[in-house]
Order: sequence, then structure tokens, then C-alpha cells
Amino acid sequence: MASVKLKYLSLGVLVFQTTSLVLTMRYSRTLQGEGPRYLASSAVVVAEFLKILTCVGLVFKDHSYSGRALSSILRQEILHKPIETLKLAIPSGIYTLQNNLLYVALSNLDAATYQVTYQLKIITTALFSVFMLGRRLGVFQWLSLLILMAGIALVQWPADSQSDPQKEQLTAGSQFVGLVAVLVACCSSGFAGVYFEKILKETKQSVWVRNIQLGMFGLVFGIFGMLAYDGDRVQEHGMFQGYNTLTCIVVALQALGGLVIAAVIKYADNILKGFATSLSIILSTLISYFWLEDFEPTSVFFLGTVLVIMATFLYGYESKPAPNPSRA
Repeated sequence: MASVKLKYLSLGVLVFQTTSLVLTMRYSRTLQGEGPRYLASSAVVVAEFLKILTCVGLVFKDHSYSGRALSSILRQEILHKPIETLKLAIPSGIYTLQNNLLYVALSNLDAATYQVTYQLKIITTALFSVFMLGRRLGVFQWLSLLILMAGIALVQWPADSQSDPQKEQLTAGSQFVGLVAVLVACCSSGFAGVYFEKILKETKQSVWVRNIQLGMFGLVFGIFGMLAYDGDRVQEHGMFQGYNTLTCIVVALQALGGLVIAAVIKYADNILKGFATSLSIILSTLISYFWLEDFEPTSVFFLGTVLVIMATFLYGYESKPAPNPSRA
């Protein structure tokens, strides 16, 4: 009974995190207010800093709240193993790029279209897993990838519109920028996720220590990116320009979301994760239409969404493919 409750709790957490982050980020990037809008590059930096603090707190808890033990483990695993620490620079830099791209994507795409299109990360993760980890995909999984590509192609299919041609051209350009941002984010997510998984499998370090190392590099890369891209605006209005309660919620969801998922994912099987993704897509579509009012669904979009949801379930159908001698 306890196991069943944990599964349903995991489902609720996964749906809440994936849906709330997308919707609040989209709302915060399109909300019209007085003064300058908050900088996406600044939000990424603050999220990395918050992630580091959270992981340090979790390591502190794992070592019986001993400051001496915390100091010892951080010195031993980070300072005394520089090569192991430097390995995290590659996925950290990619994750930083990905986090910035998600802001770009949700500034130019409605939440529903973004949520469905971002499922392309299943394809990139699967392909990188085959090439980098030597995994074997079953027949149903390969079939699901083909269905997924077809579904996302339908979601991105241009809709007939009778609106002003100039406005339509601007919208098309904006959607193209958003689509490119999502595609690059999917590729970076797939590579960085598989690379990070490979590092975790090769060492016995705590996942929280690894996330501290990721966060350290992410903080450095994020600060450099912020100064390079938004340096003038930071000097003029400060790093925290445009911050409000909604911005703080977005930053907290982005920083803690991945850690929450890492904590509950062991209770969630592939079918449960498929349910979570499907519910998140449906909720994002409904809220985009009824609340944000930035999305007009079409029959082609619905068909593509159904194919994406079906592919998500089908991909998790063969959770145990044929044994692979290359894996321990």
C-alpha cells in the first residue's frame, strides 16, 4: 500500500513540476508590466546558485548534519579529484546553454506547442544512449521514435490563418526562433543527460555531490554568458532587474525541479512517467487555451499530440530490452 501511495505521489510531483515550470515560465516571459523584464541569463545564474545550496544541504543531511564531515567530503570529492571534477564541465556547459534556450523557446512558443515539441528529447536521448552507452532499443521503442517524429511534425504544421499578413509573418518568424531553440535544447538535453549518466555509472560518488560539481561550472558559465549577452543591461539596471514573485517561482522551479525528479524517479516506472508526460501535455494545452489565451488548437495539432502521447507510452513498453553484454 505504501509503495502504491509513493507511486501516485511521484506521479503528482512529476506532473506538477513539468507543467508548472513551463506555464509559469511562459507567463512570466509574456506578461506585460512596467519597467524592464527580468533577464533570462540572470534567472539561470540564480537557479544554479540555488541548486548548489540545496545540494550542499542534502549532503550535509546525509552526513548527520556534521559540518566537519561536509567539509571533508567536499574537499575529498571536488578539490582532491580535479580530473573527475573537470569531467563535469562539458555537461554543465551544455545544461547552461539548454536552460537559456528554454527561456528563448517559451518567449516565442505557446506552452502547449513547446511541451509537445520538447518530447523530441526522447529521440535524442535514445540515440545518444545507443551510441555512447551501447544500449539496445527494442522494436517497440524504434517504432515509437518514428511515431514521435510524425506527431511533432504534425504539431509544427502551419495552420491556415486569415489574420493580417504582416502580423502573421512576425508570428511565423517568432515561432521559427522558438522551434530552433527547442531543437537545440533537445539535442543538448539528450547528449548532456547520457554523458552525465555515463559519469555516474563509472564512479561511486553521491548524485548530490555530482550536482554540486555541475552547479559550480554552471554558475561560472552562466555568469560569463550573462555578462557577455546582457552585460550592458546588468550595468544599467542591475542583475535582478524585473524580478518579482513570479520570477522567483520560475527560478525555484527550475533549480529544484530536476532535484525533485531525481528524488522521486526511483518510484516511477516507465508507464508512470508516460502518464506524467501525457497529463502534463494535456494540462498545458488546456491552460494555454483557457487561461493564457495564446493558443488556438487545430485538428492537426490534436492528431500530432495524440501520436506524441502514444509514442511516449510505446517507448516505455519494452522497459527491459534484450540483455546487453557491454553493460554491467
